[in-house]
Amino acid sequence: MRSLNILIYFLILTISGFSQIEHKKVKAKKGDGIYTLLKRYNKDSPQMHTAFINLNKNNLGENNFLIAGKEYLLPNTKQINNSRNFAIFGEKYASVETKGQDLKGAVFYIVAGHGGPDPGAQGKRDGYTLSEDEYAYDISLRLARELISHGATAYMITRDEDDGIRDQAYLPNDKEETVWKNQKIPYGSNKKLRQRARAVNKLYKSNKGKYQRMMVIHIDSRYKNQRVDIFGYYSSKSTKGKKFTSNLINTVEKKYKKHQPNRGFSGVAKSRDNLYMIKYTDPVTSFLELGNIQNSEDQIRFIKYQNRQAIAEWLTAGCIVDFKANK
Repeated sequence: MRSLNILIYFLILTISGFSQIEHKKVKAKKGDGIYTLLKRYNKDSPQMHTAFINLNKNNLGENNFLIAGKEYLLPNTKQINNSRNFAIFGEKYASVETKGQDLKGAVFYIVAGHGGPDPGAQGKRDGYTLSEDEYAYDISLRLARELISHGATAYMITRDEDDGIRDQAYLPNDKEETVWKNQKIPYGSNKKLRQRARAVNKLYKSNKGKYQRMMVIHIDSRYKNQRVDIFGYYSSKSTKGKKFTSNLINTVEKKYKKHQPNRGFSGVAKSRDNLYMIKYTDPVTSFLELGNIQNSEDQIRFIKYQNRQAIAEWLTAGCIVDFKANK
């Protein structure tokens, strides 16, 4: 495993007129892939590849295939120059572009549940084992990347330097995750949680005086026929924790109403004081359960990378709501 003890930190300078960047439209030919098309216009770099996907994600086919005859937007060099690279997101997603300054000055701690010797809850689908720690980690990476793109500082507390963001449906389980500053994850629930709490609390002290929030990302396990929506838990002693969690859940509900108006939503925000990462950590915290890994319908929320990305984007939108309310 690579030992990359990098701080996921991103400070973006405001660039006036960024939203006015114009993009050239080009038409995909039969047999074109993204790299082929970009090479035709001398834009075949990893940064351009990532930018192309971000610009055209609503017009791409499955697995980011191009559709012959369809027009796509080419990334602008000025846009690429307004980005930074973070190895922890993996080669494909390492380049993080500016989307805005809505979270400038905010600090987030992202803790993906389980990891190392503990895969967490597990489900079965199409002969594959779905492990909670792998899907929670992928969503957590996507969330951190989105937060950074909006000007925030985001710390990935649970880490796997080799995985990066992955688009596969079935994510293989490994035991290579570590905790901030390359700490090996121990056996035993209390030891594992104590290690994470100490890492977060130490960072919290170093960021004293700033807007700080922690999100702990888990996936639930219940009876196979029990479908559940996103639940958010907070400390009953924390007014800010209640507001933060409510803002996250309410934003997700609004997004579902917009994109799936007939679906309905039953997720809730409620207090739960017995959770270790709520009870023994200093930041305002939201502990999130994203669905039931045993349920075949909920599994779609995890195995489709587009859905994992949507969760990350919607939670980021909730963070923006909360940050603006606390300014």
